[in-house]
Amino acid sequence: MKEPILVVLAAGMGSRYGGLKQMDKIGKNGEVLLDYSVYDAVQSGYKKIVFIIRNDIEKDFCDLVLSRMKSKVNCALAFQNPDSLLEPEIFRAAQEAGRTKPWGTGHALLCAADKLDAPFTVINADDFYGREAFAVMGKHLKSGDVNISSIVPYRLEKTLSPQGTVARGVCEVNNGYLVSVDELTAIEKKDGSIFNTAADGTIKTLAADTPVSMNFWGFSPDILPDLKKYFSDFINNFASDPKENIKSECFIPKAVDFFIKQELIKVKVLSANSSWFGVTYKEDREAAIKKIEDLTLTGVYPSVLW
Repeated sequence: MKEPILVVLAAGMGSRYGGLKQMDKIGKNGEVLLDYSVYDAVQSGYKKIVFIIRNDIEKDFCDLVLSRMKSKVNCALAFQNPDSLLEPEIFRAAQEAGRTKPWGTGHALLCAADKLDAPFTVINADDFYGREAFAVMGKHLKSGDVNISSIVPYRLEKTLSPQGTVARGVCEVNNGYLVSVDELTAIEKKDGSIFNTAADGTIKTLAADTPVSMNFWGFSPDILPDLKKYFSDFINNFASDPKENIKSECFIPKAVDFFIKQELIKVKVLSANSSWFGVTYKEDREAAIKKIEDLTLTGVYPSVLW
């Protein structure tokens, strides 16, 4: 059994944050949030880290992030750009329609497919998941039961931002397995109530303890051909009306939901005693700095990670 791989989604544009949050310094020695995820993964037995970035941030990413860890961690880069994996005519149609950003987390994962020759975990660069989550996921991926995908979900109430709405994959679970994932993109808490407002104005109330996806997934490489076909269908749908679909994205949770309903995969729900936090908005940064500082003071992390 090959050691599991960690895949870090770090090509995002940070539209809500207002900048490249994957490279915003959080630790006292210039560490960014993904430094702590990589450190936790290494402590949990992951031997290879694949960072998915954009070509235009490569130099800054290498200087600000990889320069610290590359001597101690087996790192590789994959690149997600707006034209990655697209036929030239479809890319031109996207440009003419005004599309400037890449195509979502499912697209990102496909951009790293040639580097994924072992079971792997997918995470966001701008989220903190906790070492327990990596330990539980790493154990599952090394168990030999790799044909069953997996997820570590988090309690919805603990993943909200006081600064505004957030996007979360709302999970339905039955007997320890994922039944569905509903990607809701405007969840917020007001007057003690948590709800999502859909594009058409429809409001859906959500329970505080609802399990949600924070993009902490475990997969076998066997999922990649199905994801490739899913993305091809997604792009063909985009091309049918580029202006109408200009903001559409190929999300991993949506792909997983489709695969479950088509009985292509089963997804085991793993439980971990982990706390999540992240930096959706610029105003979330100070809270993240304080939490990392507290975890360092209590000995969870050394004062110098690398």
